[in-house]
Amino acid sequence: MATEANTAAKSVRNPKLDRKGSGFLKELARNKVLYLMFVPIALYFIVFNYIPMAGIVVAFKSFNYQQGMFGSPWIGLDNFEYFFSSGKAWLVTKNTFLYNSVFLAAYLFFSIIIAVLIAEMSGKIFKKTSQTLLFLPYFLSWVAVAAIVYNLFNYEYGLLNSILTGIGMDPIDIYSSTSYWYFILPFFYVWKWVGFGSVLYLSAIMGFDTSAYEAAKIDGANVFQRVRYLTIPLLKPTTIVLLLLGIGRIMRGEFDMFYQLIGNNGILMDATDIIDTLVFRSLIVSQDFGMASAGGLYQSVLCFVIIMIANGLVKRYDRDQALF
Repeated sequence: MATEANTAAKSVRNPKLDRKGSGFLKELARNKVLYLMFVPIALYFIVFNYIPMAGIVVAFKSFNYQQGMFGSPWIGLDNFEYFFSSGKAWLVTKNTFLYNSVFLAAYLFFSIIIAVLIAEMSGKIFKKTSQTLLFLPYFLSWVAVAAIVYNLFNYEYGLLNSILTGIGMDPIDIYSSTSYWYFILPFFYVWKWVGFGSVLYLSAIMGFDTSAYEAAKIDGANVFQRVRYLTIPLLKPTTIVLLLLGIGRIMRGEFDMFYQLIGNNGILMDATDIIDTLVFRSLIVSQDFGMASAGGLYQSVLCFVIIMIANGLVKRYDRDQALF
């Protein structure tokens, strides 16, 4: 009877499932080296990205060291209520979104411009030298950049005020005025990252079909027309991908930059405070782990919602350009 039952079970088994299972095993056997190479990457993301997600529970608890992360008492949404009632939630959300929007737009724009200029250069040595000099700030830490900024704009002995006093003008106290930082922060962000972005665009330009450019030259198109009608349209897929990746982080501020350049300057805080710096102060100064975790979760949810909306809009416009 058992043999007959097994035979009957095999006869009703879904052949599609069998084919899928055998297909996966064949794929695994055929590309086992590639899958083995992927194992360290998978472990990295599991250990450093997925397992730490368990810490989200702190946002809904009154954390204390004695009971630990999972033993602390549940308090529901009280941490979120405190975060929003603190009067800082809307301010830091607005600052984070606006600063990152300006950073992203300026980064993409100047990366494209510089990549196109480098691609059109004829001198090989000058091209390599320019590319190297532009890429150099990418390797500087924000600590080093903060030192540069301080020595440029310090009120007493900064380079800018030394020049102003040398020509008979009054010095400018930049660290006590918020209006200057709306331009200083985007400038140094672009200065540090534009070299890296231009390399991405330049690699895309180097992969373009040169026959189209040769045909345009034969038809009499000048360099500006070739850039306008060939290079810029061909860079659209790369731009959309980088734009979507940037939008995915639009609510995650450049903490290193803001913390190193601004620090705890109370005069500039309302104009430069972002979610990341607020969460950091809540964690370090007041030891409020619950509010810090609530702010981080709020930030992550906003990033997720924004990237889903942006990707959906791109998918409606051109499905092939969407991330997923």
